Amino acid sequence: MAEKKTLGQEFTKGIIKENPVLRLVLGTCPTLATTTSMESAIGMGISAAIVLVCSNIVISALRKVIPQKVRIPCYIVVIAAFVTIVQMLVKAFVPTLDEQLGVYLPLIVVNCIILGRAEAFAGKNSVIASAVDGLGMGVGFTVALIVMSTVRELLGAGSLLGHSVLPESVPPMTIFILAPGGFFVFGLVMACANKIAEAGGHKKATLGGCKACPMAASCEKLQNGEECGKEVEKA
Repeated sequence: MAEKKTLGQEFTKGIIKENPVLRLVLGTCPTLATTTSMESAIGMGISAAIVLVCSNIVISALRKVIPQKVRIPCYIVVIAAFVTIVQMLVKAFVPTLDEQLGVYLPLIVVNCIILGRAEAFAGKNSVIASAVDGLGMGVGFTVALIVMSTVRELLGAGSLLGHSVLPESVPPMTIFILAPGGFFVFGLVMACANKIAEAGGHKKATLGGCKACPMAASCEKLQNGEECGKEVEKA
């Protein structure tokens, strides 16, 4: 039987031990797309964290009344409702951020971090624990975005939060705000995060194959003894 974590452990696990971006490699698309500047990275991180916490709370509160067979569509409806609210607030109060994030703000609906936490945690635990889990994962996601955006904006544009910080004699390396530079920085930051986690005694992160997928319980291939496109021997 797994050891029950305290609320403090549930919160801190998302920062390093189970960081959704750097350890579990989830949400890679918005991570690479919004870390070209620190401002857009912070906006995306906070928006996703708000949706994570709110959707976790509602899904946990309704976990006993949501039918098992339609839980994924129900989760998506709940998440989409909060994403719409956040998007409308951003459009109303921070229109420049809405322009920077573009399509990636509404795409939070299909962010695998949020749906993954709903399926793996909020659908099985109490409201308070789910809220803390969502907050911890949101903070971990935001921290990863800020670290990556700091490196990419500083080296790629010579600025931080839109303010120039490099001398005029030092030209920026624009490749860092392009896709190749994003993947390069992503790999370096991920390696550092894994090193720090392993130094603290945490095992290497693993996705666990198809069985760890949020859709595993309703996947016909798994039910038929197949995984990753090939048959596996039945017991």
